[in-house]
Amino acid sequence: MKRTNNKTQPAVFYDVDGTHKADTCENLKAAKKRGEVFHSAFAHGCYPGVKMPPKMLPELCVACVWDANKNQSWGLPMHRNEGIEFGYLTRGKLDFIVEGVPYKLKAGDLTVTRPWQPHQVGNPLISASRMHWLILDVGVRRPNDPWNWPKWINFAPHDLRKLTRLLSHNEQVVWQGNKQIEKCFEKIAEYIQNTKKPESIQTRIQLYVNELFLEVFEMLQSRDIKLNARLSSTQRSVEMFLAGLKEYIDYPWTLDSMARHCNMGRSRFAYYCRKITNMKVTEYLNHCRLEKAKQMLANSPNMNILEIALNCGFESSQYFSTVFRKKMGLSPSYFREKHACPALS
Repeated sequence: MKRTNNKTQPAVFYDVDGTHKADTCENLKAAKKRGEVFHSAFAHGCYPGVKMPPKMLPELCVACVWDANKNQSWGLPMHRNEGIEFGYLTRGKLDFIVEGVPYKLKAGDLTVTRPWQPHQVGNPLISASRMHWLILDVGVRRPNDPWNWPKWINFAPHDLRKLTRLLSHNEQVVWQGNKQIEKCFEKIAEYIQNTKKPESIQTRIQLYVNELFLEVFEMLQSRDIKLNARLSSTQRSVEMFLAGLKEYIDYPWTLDSMARHCNMGRSRFAYYCRKITNMKVTEYLNHCRLEKAKQMLANSPNMNILEIALNCGFESSQYFSTVFRKKMGLSPSYFREKHACPALS
């Protein structure tokens, strides 16, 4: 999967509804414009900062620092990035939420988030802090995608394979960093802050990014990390997809489209769906749709049957009623009569 960073639209990649776009940091852009926060970055695509030429380190989505010397009126809501993201807090404190789990970052903490891990910065607002981050696109959108490192990451092949395992077979989010990692981030920030033409210091940025990855690699090797190959398995990608399916139940899913969003063939997706749910793909899809329909019938008295059918992904009220009656043994209207919540007076 090759990224083209000269596009003016955010990168689109895997999510259960098939339309997820990478975060573009709009709140940060607005805060900088208001003069609330100092921010400096080299960036590709829609990330804020001085734009790098398209051919300059194209996989480096952004290298950035912000310095907020007081509590802010903004935060970065839940989002994903199209690359592996390293963050480092050098001063202050910061709320950080990943997959619903809150963390209280302190100075010296390193964060590592993968593209499939939704995360939020601030809860909901940013506190006084100096935060660095760097996003490198290695071509992954799902846990089972192969990692394609840029050629300018100058690791020996066996070390690059080991680094990939360390990053993909564990999903710990927050690590205690060290002075070497902090120094790398600060050197990158220094050159970004003082250079108007990114191409004039490409070699230095490339060198410091390599040094950063080397320091992270050595830090990870020094820790007692329990690796779990299942975290990058095909089955896990299907599990994540199926777990989120109920949130996008009105999408016109087919077996082909579901398999495509998991980057696999029809039969392989169907196999894992049956293994995980003990249902065929269409059975599980209808199960999710009917569960949603039952909630809406009980809790949405102002919606008619057609509206509920369409909101749950059924093409017509007639087909919805047929499927509902077959599975539930009664019509949607009768189910509503029996289970509707009493109206508030």
